[in-house]
Amino acid sequence: MNATPTRNPYRAAQWGALCLLAVASPAVWAHVGEHTGGHHGFLSGFLHPVTGLDHLAAMVAVGIWSAVSTRRIWLAPLTFAVLLLSGALLASAGLALPAIEPMIAASMLVVGLLLAVKVRLAEPWIAGIVGTFAVFHGAAHGQELNGGLALAGMVVGTACLHAVGILAGRGLERAHVWLPRLTGGAVALLGLNMGWALISG
Repeated sequence: MNATPTRNPYRAAQWGALCLLAVASPAVWAHVGEHTGGHHGFLSGFLHPVTGLDHLAAMVAVGIWSAVSTRRIWLAPLTFAVLLLSGALLASAGLALPAIEPMIAASMLVVGLLLAVKVRLAEPWIAGIVGTFAVFHGAAHGQELNGGLALAGMVVGTACLHAVGILAGRGLERAHVWLPRLTGGAVALLGLNMGWALISG
């Protein structure tokens, strides 16, 4: 009779610590409108999504959610990347979207909660939710990036964060079934904290 394999609690703890370190990154919240149009070049655009904890957390969370809760892993990241670029182009063209920072906070809260409760949605809902938030993330970047190379770098950087999220999601789920959910809860709390800071500030 074969014994049922047990999960390694130390490995689960290691993944949990890694998750907490990622959430506690020294990156700061991005501030829409600062250094408007001041970032040029592919590298600047590539690094832009990781310079704000809000963008970083949301994009990695989309990847993790895709890995553990969606049938077509590529759908949410691809939708996010395409509409991120659309939002950036709209902002670069001078279109001012309302409530950009509140929507970015909402993106962390919603995607984090979807991950925490491991919600499985129909594909149109996945595309609609992720795509809506991506437009606002893109608008925030588009106000600060200047030139096609910077925007291309932004899209590639975002895709890399999604890939990191997908790999992390697979690793977290293998380590312990609850780790992706705990990660989602942490991202949701970050979104709630950002929203509260916007309201109280």
